[in-house]
Amino acid sequence: MYNMSLYLLLGSSALAFAAYLVLFSFSKSRRRLPPGPKAWPIVGNLPHMGSMPHQNLAAMARTYGPLVYLRLGFVDVVVALSASMASQFLKTHDSNFSSRPPNAGAKHIAYNYHDLVFAPYGPRWRLFRKITSIHLFSGKALDDYRHVRQEEVGVLASNLARAVSTIVNLGQLLNICATNALGRAVIGKKVFKDGTDDVDPKADEFKSMVVELMVLAGVFNIGDFIPPLDCLDLQGVASKMKNLHKRFDAFLSAILQEHNINSAASATPSMLTTLISLKDSVEDSEGGKLTDTEIKALLLNMFTAGTDTTSSTVEWAIAELIRQPEILIRAQKEIDSVVGRDRLVTELDLSKLPYLQAIVKETFRLHSSTPLSLPRIATQSCEINGYHIPKGATLLVNVWAIARDPDVWADPLSFRPERFLPGSEKENVDVKGNDFELIPFGAGRRICAGMSLGLRMVQLLTATLLHAFNWDLPQGQIPQELNMDEAYGLTLQRASPLHVRPRPRLPSHLY
Repeated sequence: MYNMSLYLLLGSSALAFAAYLVLFSFSKSRRRLPPGPKAWPIVGNLPHMGSMPHQNLAAMARTYGPLVYLRLGFVDVVVALSASMASQFLKTHDSNFSSRPPNAGAKHIAYNYHDLVFAPYGPRWRLFRKITSIHLFSGKALDDYRHVRQEEVGVLASNLARAVSTIVNLGQLLNICATNALGRAVIGKKVFKDGTDDVDPKADEFKSMVVELMVLAGVFNIGDFIPPLDCLDLQGVASKMKNLHKRFDAFLSAILQEHNINSAASATPSMLTTLISLKDSVEDSEGGKLTDTEIKALLLNMFTAGTDTTSSTVEWAIAELIRQPEILIRAQKEIDSVVGRDRLVTELDLSKLPYLQAIVKETFRLHSSTPLSLPRIATQSCEINGYHIPKGATLLVNVWAIARDPDVWADPLSFRPERFLPGSEKENVDVKGNDFELIPFGAGRRICAGMSLGLRMVQLLTATLLHAFNWDLPQGQIPQELNMDEAYGLTLQRASPLHVRPRPRLPSHLY
């Protein structure tokens, strides 16, 4: 009986595929779609994605140009591979591409689209955006919590100074620092212990959970593109996502429960306090109330997108500078000239450090935290550069390829902060979504809500690590041969974590 049911399922699926292919070919035959590689039967161009989709898609630009059409299973997909093409989608046609396509990650991990990142564009999303913009990411909110960020970065510097004879996993310690700084602003308390000799095991688990989330979210899940196969979960992605969601939900539920127990006794304001206070008072235009599920979904966004992207970007920056000590020395001289050597860097110093800012920009360029932008969906069909973009098509912007475009960037594969200095070719380029050749935070309505916080944290952490320490690799490793391979996911991790030995360069009392 089981075998008969299986045969019937496979047979009906095959008929559905055949009918779809006939209808698909007929419906597309009279439309001028962008160029792209020939699709395979049923799976379309899914095999072309490979293990490094951002690199494989970038290679397609050399053959098909800056706008590529793919058919991933049953789904139309267009990929923007140049700054001008990204501008067309994210500026000229931004309103048409402001929502998200259905995907397993949003369904199984992000509380079924009840978060800020994956919520459909509309009143509910605008409510989430307004709440986070006012209470966490506004200029006033960022200034109010400046002392928190500086204190946590100071704790990191102190722990690194005590580890002077020890090889440390820098990315892990950066992640703890970023998470605790965010935790104090969002929930009013640190999340993890922060000593280097006794690292909180919960921090290891949290880091692994975030990395797993980013890896799973970056998978081209067959079920997202061939809906009849979704129930089979052929890659095991949905099952892993459901299990990961349970772990995150337990983490977030514990935070909520503890906050509800201790909030009356706590005098420390936090974003979570504000969210809970808004639960019974805020309504969107559809009359909906903020729910516990939505609060947990917003916290999930903060503690994933707001921590790992920061720590991995700084880890890439230090790795690049270890490989090019002349850049590191120049940055240290600049910081010494502005800050001196009798105190640590503060956020107020950052605007006076143009070379440090150039280093951060160059790190965002070569090692964009999100190599492929989060997908968007065409609400209506439209025409771009003379090509038909079908309604319901998924848009991917290859941020990684755009930032390495040889037609835009001189010597694009080299780490050259000087390109952003005054008087240089890219001196006026910023990373805030206005210059489409460098959009690590995205652009348009769906630009990363936490961009301002991310910039401050990355700059402060990088400046502190350069000012307060010199860096040695483990014995036997040569700086110029340091492994710089990427591990693909929704965020771009290092394939090999950066293990280093810190050497303090400031008076000991500063740590």
